[in-house]
Amino acid sequence: MPKSKRDRTVSLTVTKKKGLEFKQNLISEIRECLDTHDNLFIISMFNQRNLFLKELRQKWTDSKFLFGKNKVIALALGRDPESEYKENLNKVTPYLVGNVGLLFTNKTKEEVLNYFQEYECPDYARSGNVATEDVTINAGPLTQFQHTMEPQLRKLGMHTSLKKGIVTLDMDFVVCKKGDKLTPEQARLLKLFEYMQATFKVNVKVYWNKNGDYEIIDSTLEAENNENADSQGDESEKEMEQSDDEDKPIKKKLKNRK
Repeated sequence: MPKSKRDRTVSLTVTKKKGLEFKQNLISEIRECLDTHDNLFIISMFNQRNLFLKELRQKWTDSKFLFGKNKVIALALGRDPESEYKENLNKVTPYLVGNVGLLFTNKTKEEVLNYFQEYECPDYARSGNVATEDVTINAGPLTQFQHTMEPQLRKLGMHTSLKKGIVTLDMDFVVCKKGDKLTPEQARLLKLFEYMQATFKVNVKVYWNKNGDYEIIDSTLEAENNENADSQGDESEKEMEQSDDEDKPIKKKLKNRK
């Protein structure tokens, strides 16, 4: 019996592998930025979001934000005096640890530090974030929701019903307690009830300029990142990172259905 055309292996991803060529291009781009910008900052992001990073890039059109695998970035900057691309870059590569990126700019150190000291964007927490406050929904009509939302709220764990076409919570419902690691259901409810418990922030770790001067702005951020790793969320948007991880195709057998 001939083999069915439906019984075949199909790749469920169109992601191409990023190998040597990608790494070489990233190294070239980093070194080009070093040639065209006066200052380099190593930055760390908390509760990273593509939307906010895009807005930053639009505001800082004369600057460049770059993300990649830390080992490749270190190779571009130089790990020792012999291999460093410019003077004292090897002094800052030890701080390429964790979820960090590079900011190339001609703005002064004071301008950058002052801007990011004030900059923060509130957002909805995601699954894996740590709750920052207690949230309880009191029993009664939930007039902000249409009747079609009632099954979804019930599916998320709330004791709801329809009374005269109005979604009604039959008893007080605790969405989360401060310090809880949020589940997908809790994160969804917080968004539905418009409780923002996450903040996108950019912290400056290290400063370097074209004269070879460098300064460790905050060396404690990595320790804080390790202690609060869960607070970054299980669903952080990784497309903002131009990493060179090789995505292996997921394959699945498609068989005839009777």
